[in-house]
Amino acid sequence: MERPELPLQQLHAFVVLAEELHFGHAAARLGIAQPPLSQQIRRLEDKVGHALFSRAPGHVTLTPAGEELLTTARRALTDLADGLAAARAVGSGRTGRLRIGFAASLALTVLPGLLRTFRRQFPDVHLDIHEMTTAPQIAALHDKTIDIGLLREPPTGETELSFRTVLSEPFVAVLPTAHPLAAQRIVHLAQLADSPFVLLPRPVGPQLHDQITGLCTAAGFTPHIAQHAVEWQTVCALVETGLGVSLAPASIRRIRLKGVAFRRIKPSAARTRVAVAWRKNDQNSLVSHLLATVSQIRPTGDKHR
Repeated sequence: MERPELPLQQLHAFVVLAEELHFGHAAARLGIAQPPLSQQIRRLEDKVGHALFSRAPGHVTLTPAGEELLTTARRALTDLADGLAAARAVGSGRTGRLRIGFAASLALTVLPGLLRTFRRQFPDVHLDIHEMTTAPQIAALHDKTIDIGLLREPPTGETELSFRTVLSEPFVAVLPTAHPLAAQRIVHLAQLADSPFVLLPRPVGPQLHDQITGLCTAAGFTPHIAQHAVEWQTVCALVETGLGVSLAPASIRRIRLKGVAFRRIKPSAARTRVAVAWRKNDQNSLVSHLLATVSQIRPTGDKHR
């Protein structure tokens, strides 16, 4: 298919003349003199190979060829204007698609306020949300299948990604209500030495897994991991059944299960970090807008009592 070479200036002049059917009026509307308008129309007719207007003294009409071209010309100019407007909107970050990965537990803290604030400021941006643990988010950022990650305990040594801490929170002991330690307000970590543990598998969140097992090691024991679960809600459900105990971020207390007790721990200095992650030098303005929004939000969650 031969590519047409039609300058937009000629196409625009043609549409205006077709609407005015008067060279003087059309030239005035275009802000040019009448001779240059006549020259543009002649050049366009030369490209088409047929006259587009019938010219008579004081009377201009479209020829059948001109009528045929008018519909296409109007559509082409409209599509181009719409495309330019859309490109400007995407370029400025007012519209487009932003792909966000998030750890499930962050639906209890960071995510609701972040999405609510961002949607209020950028209602025409489509948010594509993916629930993912930390390791898959890191891989998805490298593969460019997500644009932003919200995760726990970002990895060290990353050269292609940037991280910004959103919040940090303490750990709590997660116990079956029938567990003897559930009667205490504060649980000393060493008291959990003889209990089986339910934890996230290390591959889905290596730093967080190592942090939890490191707390146990510092308390003088190596935790016996009886069961793994990928999501914290599942961890709590398995604890409720009596399969074991766990250590979890304090925001997990918002998961309401009748058979689960959440207790403060001693030592209490350890905290888990929640961070936003993105590719370094990412030119997507939507990423910049979301990062700006992160600083505006106040995480949702229970105060740690």
